[in-house]
Amino acid sequence: MHQLSAFRLRSPLRFGIAAILALGLLLALPPSAAPAKPKTDSGPAVHHDTSPALRDIAPATDDGKKEKKEKEKGHLPLVASHGTDTAVQSSQGTASAPATSTNFDGVGEPNVSVNVAPPDTDGDVGPNHYVQIVNLSFAVFSKTGSFIYGPALTKTLWSGFGGGCQSNNDGDGTVKYDKSADRWIITQFSVSTTPYLECVAVSTTGDPTGTYYRYAFSYSNFPDYPKLGVWSDAYYITFNLFNSSGTSFLGSEICAYDRSKMLIGAVATQQCKTTSSTYGGLLPSDIDGSTAPPAGSPNYILNVTANTLNLWKFHVDWATPANTTFAGPSAIGVAGFSEACGGGACIPQSGAFSGSLDSLGDRLMYRLAYRNFGDHESLVVNHSVTAGSSVGVRWYELRSPGSAPSVYQQGTYAPDSSYRWMGSAAMDHSGNVGLGYSVSSSSMHPGIRYTGHVTTDPLGVMGQGEGTLINGGGSQDFTLDRWGDYASMSVDPTDDCTFWFTSEYLKSDGSFNWSTRIGSFKFASCSTQTTPDFSLTASPSSQTVTQGGSTSYNVSVNPQNGFNGSVALSVSGLPANASGSFSPNPATSASTLSVATSASTPAGTYPLTITGTSGSLTHSTSVSLIVNATAQPDFTLSASPGSQTVVAGSSTTYVITVNGTNGFAGSVTLSLTGLPAGTSYSFGPNPTSASSTLTITTTSGSKPSTSTLTIAGTSGSLTRTTTVSLRIKKR
Repeated sequence: MHQLSAFRLRSPLRFGIAAILALGLLLALPPSAAPAKPKTDSGPAVHHDTSPALRDIAPATDDGKKEKKEKEKGHLPLVASHGTDTAVQSSQGTASAPATSTNFDGVGEPNVSVNVAPPDTDGDVGPNHYVQIVNLSFAVFSKTGSFIYGPALTKTLWSGFGGGCQSNNDGDGTVKYDKSADRWIITQFSVSTTPYLECVAVSTTGDPTGTYYRYAFSYSNFPDYPKLGVWSDAYYITFNLFNSSGTSFLGSEICAYDRSKMLIGAVATQQCKTTSSTYGGLLPSDIDGSTAPPAGSPNYILNVTANTLNLWKFHVDWATPANTTFAGPSAIGVAGFSEACGGGACIPQSGAFSGSLDSLGDRLMYRLAYRNFGDHESLVVNHSVTAGSSVGVRWYELRSPGSAPSVYQQGTYAPDSSYRWMGSAAMDHSGNVGLGYSVSSSSMHPGIRYTGHVTTDPLGVMGQGEGTLINGGGSQDFTLDRWGDYASMSVDPTDDCTFWFTSEYLKSDGSFNWSTRIGSFKFASCSTQTTPDFSLTASPSSQTVTQGGSTSYNVSVNPQNGFNGSVALSVSGLPANASGSFSPNPATSASTLSVATSASTPAGTYPLTITGTSGSLTHSTSVSLIVNATAQPDFTLSASPGSQTVVAGSSTTYVITVNGTNGFAGSVTLSLTGLPAGTSYSFGPNPTSASSTLTITTTSGSKPSTSTLTIAGTSGSLTRTTTVSLRIKKR
C-alpha cells in the first residue's frame, strides 16, 4: 500500500515522528465529499511510448523522501467470523522440508537507503533472471543472486515518459513474468498528484534490462493496493478504491489491460468493472505452467468474507466491449475461521521492540495462482486466521472454477504456538503446493519460513516439515506496526518445479531498516524432466502493407523438453476483408504466415495473435500488421528554367511539366497568378497531360521589376502549384 494512505485507527497513539510527518501530508490532501459510488475507468491509456534499454538508463537512487510510514487508507469490510476452525494442522509434517536451492538478500538494507516502510515485497522468476520490486525500488538479479541492474527507484523505468509516472515514485509495485509471451510486466502507481495513474511497463523481449513499452492508465478514485495477474486475453489488475481523503472505502475495481496490443506497443485500452463497498481485497487469477486456460476462459477474481470465498468471472471482449461480462460473485463455503487479530495487529515479536505487528487478516494474500492440468483447473490462495491463541495460514486449493467451483482441499497451518502470517502459495506442475510465510513470537524475531503439501500427503495437510529461509535478526520498532503488506511465491518456468519465495525481515532492531530475502526450493516428488512443451516466436515483429497487398511472417515452433509433436497454428486479430494462412499447418519447426488484404481492408494498425495448439498445450506470440491506405493517383508540377529575364517590350517562355504519380492519367488545367502590370501570359497547350509552354509577353511600358509567379494546375479535386521568377529590365 501507498505510503500516504490513511492510518489504521486501532492504535492512534503508537506512531513516531515519521508517522506524524506522513499524517501532515495526508491532511494536506483535498477534502472529500460524502462517499460516492465508484466510477469505472474504462478507456485508452492516457499516454504510451517505448523506453530506451533499461540497462542504458542511469538508476535513480534518491528521490528526497525520508521516513514515510506505510499506512492503510481507511478500512476494508470486516471478514471476522466466530466459526470453529475444523481445518487446523497443529503439528508439522513428518517429512523433512527440502533445502533451499538458492538463498540471498534482495533489495533493502544495506543495498538501499530505506526511507519507507513496509517494503511490500514482490518478485517473479524467468528463465534467466529474478526481478524483485519493493516499495519505491526494484532490481534485476541473476538466478544466483548477483545484481544485474539496480537497485534503483522504480520511477527509473519511466525516465523520459513524462507526467506522474516519471516524476512520482509512489510504490505499491508489482512484477510479473508472462511465460507464454516471454515478457516482463512491471507496475507502480502514481498518486502523489492527480490524475491517479497506474504505470505499466511491458518488456519488448525476454530481457528485463532491455526496452519496454510503457503505458499510463488513469483512475477517478484513489486506486490502492493494486494486484496484477497474467491471463491469455489480458493483464488483469485489482484495486481497493478510496476517496481522496482516505476516509471512505468505495469498493473494488477490476480492470483488464489489452495484452495483445501492449505486447507490440500499440495503443491500448482498459476495461474496468467495480463492486460495491461490501467487497474488498480482490485478487485476479495468475497463470502458472505452460498450459493456457481453456479457450475463452474468463479470468477468475476472488475475495474472502465470513467463512466464504467469493468468485467472479471477468471475460473481456476487445472487439465489442459491450459484450464484456463480469459475473458473480458465487459463494464458496469454507471451514469456519476468525480473521487473524480481528483484522488488526497482534503478532508478537521478541526483544526491546515488543509492539505487535499487523496481520492483514482482513484480506486474501497475493497471489491467486492458477494452473490448468488438462483434466482439471486449480486455484491456490491463502490468508491469515486465528489459530487458538496464535495465528496461522489458511490455504485452499479450489477446483473447477469455470463450472462448479468448490474447495478441493483446505488447511490452517499452525503447527505450534508461533504466529505465522503474510503467506504466499503456488503449485508446481506435479500438483505439489509450496507455501511461504513470516513467523514470529514473543521469544522470536520475525523470520521467513516455508513448507509444502505434496500429492501423497493427506488432503489439507502441509506434510513436508518446515524450512527456514532466514531467521530474523531484529524486531520492528513499536512506532510502526505494518509488516510486509504482501509477499510472493512463484514457480520457475525452466523446470516448473522450483518455488521462489520473497518476503521481509530485519537484520537488527528498528523501524526503517528492513531487508528482504529471496530463496528457492523444490520437492523431490516433482519430476525433474518436465512435460514436453514448445514455445512460439515470429519475425519480423511488424509488417506494413498497402490496401490490397500481401505480406508474410516467419513462425518458429521451438521444442522444449523433448517435444516432437506437431502444432496446429491459427491467427486472430486480422482486420476486416483480410485473410491469413500458414504453410505448413500443422508445423513441427517452421511455418510461414501469409496475410492478404483487399482494397476494402480498413487502414490501421492491428495486433495479430498467432496461436499454436498441440494436445492440451497452447501457446501464442504476437506481431503487428500495419495497413496503409492505397495511394491515390496524383501529380506534381515543375517549371524550367526557374528564372527568366526579359527586356520590356519582349517575350520569354518557361516549360511547365506535369509529373504523374500512382498511375495519374488525367489532364491538368493551368493558370497563373502574380504577373506585374502591363504583362500578359498564355499556355500552349492548356489543358495538358504532359507539358505546356508558358509564354510571358511584356510591353514597352512594363516597369522594371522582379516578380514571383505561381503556376497552378487543377485536375478534378487535385490542385498543385509551382513557382518561377520573372525579371523585367529597361531597354
